[in-house]
Amino acid sequence: MEQVATAERTYPKRWVAAVVMIGAVLMDMIDISIVNVALPTIGTDLGASGTELEWIVSAYMLAFAALLIIAGSLGDLLGRRRFFLVGIGCFGAASLAAGLAMTPGQLIAARVVQGAGAAAMVPQLLATFRTIFTGPERGKAFGMYGAILGFASAFGLILGGVLTSADLFGSSWRAIFFVNVPIATVALLATVRFVPETRDRSAGRPDVLGAALLFAALVAVAYPLFEGRSLGWPTWTWLLLGGGVGGLVALALIERGRQQAGFAPVLQAPLLRIPAFTAGLVVTLAFGAGLQGFFLTFALWIQLGQGFSPLAAGLTTVAFSVGSFMLAPVAVGLAQRFGRLVLSGGALLLATGVAAVGVGADQVGDGTDPWPIVPGLVVAGAGLSLLIIPLVNVVLAAVPRQVAGGASGQFSTAQQLGGALGVAVVGSMFFARLDDGQPFTASFTAALPLITALFVLAAVLSLALPRTAVSEEDAI
Repeated sequence: MEQVATAERTYPKRWVAAVVMIGAVLMDMIDISIVNVALPTIGTDLGASGTELEWIVSAYMLAFAALLIIAGSLGDLLGRRRFFLVGIGCFGAASLAAGLAMTPGQLIAARVVQGAGAAAMVPQLLATFRTIFTGPERGKAFGMYGAILGFASAFGLILGGVLTSADLFGSSWRAIFFVNVPIATVALLATVRFVPETRDRSAGRPDVLGAALLFAALVAVAYPLFEGRSLGWPTWTWLLLGGGVGGLVALALIERGRQQAGFAPVLQAPLLRIPAFTAGLVVTLAFGAGLQGFFLTFALWIQLGQGFSPLAAGLTTVAFSVGSFMLAPVAVGLAQRFGRLVLSGGALLLATGVAAVGVGADQVGDGTDPWPIVPGLVVAGAGLSLLIIPLVNVVLAAVPRQVAGGASGQFSTAQQLGGALGVAVVGSMFFARLDDGQPFTASFTAALPLITALFVLAAVLSLALPRTAVSEEDAI
């Protein structure tokens, strides 16, 4: 018999369920960083072009962004454990396909399915936690999730380097995908055994049409940005880009009518009328674009340009995570006292750290001397904590409590979309200079002013956010 957990009937195995769900979602948590470390090796082995490397990273984020909200609605209505299992299965199967890929196109297709699987998992975890935990326990559960999320990035950097460099059984980069298969298998069995089924019987019908329009619009925006440079920017790429933007506007305009018809909204369009919310979304887009654009070009520069091994590159990048860990425990508390000033300061630290990496890039040795860029990475990581950890808490101070969940979902979507677009724009600038015969370091440092400008934009727009932040309990 199906078990439905409610806040009124506390589920006795809730902490075991939490560990199981976090363990499964850990595959998504480490995915971006682990792939970035292995990306140069992937490109060399598969003979991938610069544009194909961008797609390998961004296909995952685009699928995640397009499907996250509709997956949450489907889970609310039809059962969260059910869709969590679907997500695990998709992610595991796609990981196996990615590891077996023989061409860049096959790998990109597998990455799309991986992103879809991650989108199915993440909202079910968040909604299940809100159901099976109450009071102080809920804060502890989300705190555990947040802490592991922070460590996952650093773990992914090291694991990606270890697996790629170890070349287990001649698998090279393929091991970073194969490792997900046993994890997914165990997670499937444990989820069936320990995670209760939960749902929201009052949830609106999933808006499949709205989700399809969102997906089509995002692809229409992204495709010209990825392919335009290599195609010489023909007229149709600009028309497609304009059509994608128009599709997003159209979706926002029809959302109210769809919601009145009983559909769960794909976008919380009325929230866009709140200046602080809109500013927060743009901050998230700019931050995501700058961060993913930086790590794409950094991974290619430090390995292909400077000769670092994947392991050495991963260990060097851990300096960024160290900086993040330093301020992570106090970020929300500072935001509750100083609000938007903390976020603006974090974005400026990110910009400063990236600029410092650019200054030190010319002094990095041939695979043996990363120290000139380590201080910049540490400073940028510290800025990351001050900006991204309390961002939603600050923005929610201006948002009605009853739509806080939908607002948080849109921020996750915006971060993934920003990351994908950042890879496209920053990556195109980087590869264009390589194609013109410029060396790796010159190409890398030429892209850094754009990344710095994105973080400065985030700093300026953060000043339009509320002066304080909601507590962590109110944010969840």
